[in-house]
Amino acid sequence: LTQTGKDERGIPQFAANPGGAPANLAVAASKLGAKTAFIGKVGADAFGRYLTDVLNENGVDASHVAVDADHPTTMAVVSVDAAGERDFSFYRNFGADVFLEKEDINADIIKNSRIFHFGSLSLTAEPARSTTEYALDIAKKAGCTVTYDPNYREPLWKDKATAIEMMKLHLDKVDILKIAKDELLMLFGGREESAVKAVFSYGVKIILVTDGAKGAALYMKNAHIALPAEKVNTIDTTGAGDIFFGTFLSEWINNKSTAYNITPETAEKYLKKAIYVAGKSTEKHGAIAALKEI
Repeated sequence: LTQTGKDERGIPQFAANPGGAPANLAVAASKLGAKTAFIGKVGADAFGRYLTDVLNENGVDASHVAVDADHPTTMAVVSVDAAGERDFSFYRNFGADVFLEKEDINADIIKNSRIFHFGSLSLTAEPARSTTEYALDIAKKAGCTVTYDPNYREPLWKDKATAIEMMKLHLDKVDILKIAKDELLMLFGGREESAVKAVFSYGVKIILVTDGAKGAALYMKNAHIALPAEKVNTIDTTGAGDIFFGTFLSEWINNKSTAYNITPETAEKYLKKAIYVAGKSTEKHGAIAALKEI
């Protein structure tokens, strides 16, 4: 539920925007030409049906979305301030996405994919945590390029120390990391350069660091590319990082890139497009909804 403004009495108004970080990414990649599928779990309710329909309507294979008859679809309430920045509240303790089980995973869809993407919010609680690790293991054995976006949402973690531990836990299995600058520094401390070196020590091959209105940077072993943000009239930054990464990965897939044939010059083109599409998305409310005109 994303705040869209206030009525004449000053009461906040909210729109039921479909989202969730990996789903936002999948839709962005799909809209830009990649073939994508989503694995997750929704409740047997109107919101769950709506989310599944939205994925299908946007070209994402939603046949691997499980339906939970015992738990409702998870909900995030996103309040937005005058600068378009977000504040999150979650209704998730008994939300369906937390109850994703290993039995809900179709291993073949992972084995037949070039990229396997996951986020850190599926690591906050069981059984979704073990299920994510199970799917990640399948992806590594299948030779998928593994991509990861560690989002820190304080209300969803027991404490900050646990969040840092879990967000770093599987970096040794990651090929491409997309991370916001403040989260990078939260995980590794120090300055951006030293934190990037720490990430590379895990074996990560490409690091994308986003910094909101300041732009984004790409790091490879022998390259550092920083580009400014797009000049836009921002009203809502919800999902911008997911759209950024989805755009980058669509370019990666469409051009048959690998971690071994990518050049800094090609990576810079992907980065430039990702910044442009993500920036334009902030001129509209919501995440998936903002992608309609791409």
